Amino acid sequence: TTLAWRMIVSVPVFVTVGVIGYRRRQAAADAAGSPPALNRKTLFQALGVGMLGYYVASFLDFSALTYISAQFDRLILLTYPFFVVLFGVIFFHRKVTGRMLAALLASYAGILLIFARDFSIEGNNVVLGAALVFASAVAYAGYQILAKPLIDKLGAQLFTSIAMSGAGPAVILHFLLTHPVSALAINGEGLWLMLAIGLVSTVAPAYCISAGIGRIGPERTAVIGNISPVVTVVLAVGVLGEAFTPWHAAGTALVLVGVWLFGRKGKPKAA
Repeated sequence: TTLAWRMIVSVPVFVTVGVIGYRRRQAAADAAGSPPALNRKTLFQALGVGMLGYYVASFLDFSALTYISAQFDRLILLTYPFFVVLFGVIFFHRKVTGRMLAALLASYAGILLIFARDFSIEGNNVVLGAALVFASAVAYAGYQILAKPLIDKLGAQLFTSIAMSGAGPAVILHFLLTHPVSALAINGEGLWLMLAIGLVSTVAPAYCISAGIGRIGPERTAVIGNISPVVTVVLAVGVLGEAFTPWHAAGTALVLVGVWLFGRKGKPKAA
């Protein structure tokens, strides 16, 4: 129900922005005598990649929240930068630097620290929830790698609009096949939450992530995205009342060290 409402709220925005963006790019292409801004092959590629990143990955991630805390879910999901880097090396022959590896190792050490603590307390639910998030991480890593060439071709705004416009109907169809329409009924407070999830937590970050991938690449975007556990921790503790132990503090600190290592610029070489 939450995923369905997320798309009901956000897809009209993505479609509107997409139509406006397509018209602008097409007008520019016509003026320059260039090929069409969007062809059928590229359209279906963007739709498919969007379904992978925002239907498959999101469904697995939301399902995991049934079994584990929001903090733990977010930290496990952040294993996806490893797969982004791995897929980039295997399929696109991208270079892996020592600093990148150190950043990833620090981040994953923090994630594993919290995993060990929560597993010792919550048991089997943690295993199932972790498995679902792990699968989500693989799917989302695939999305980021596949999105890069499409973003280069279409631009971040148009690609995101098409990708999310493909994921939305898939989510809604899944809902209609597995739930009665009456399951969409929510109260006034629930409606405000769905509006926030759809606009603040879906529309805005989707465009920001695509713009980041287009400007600095999927690997750097993925690792810098590890900053999100800090936000998740603050909201989970302050809003949901989840526990925050010294284990969580140490794990989060390691993740931040990884982000800092990756974001540092090397000293310029002497001439």
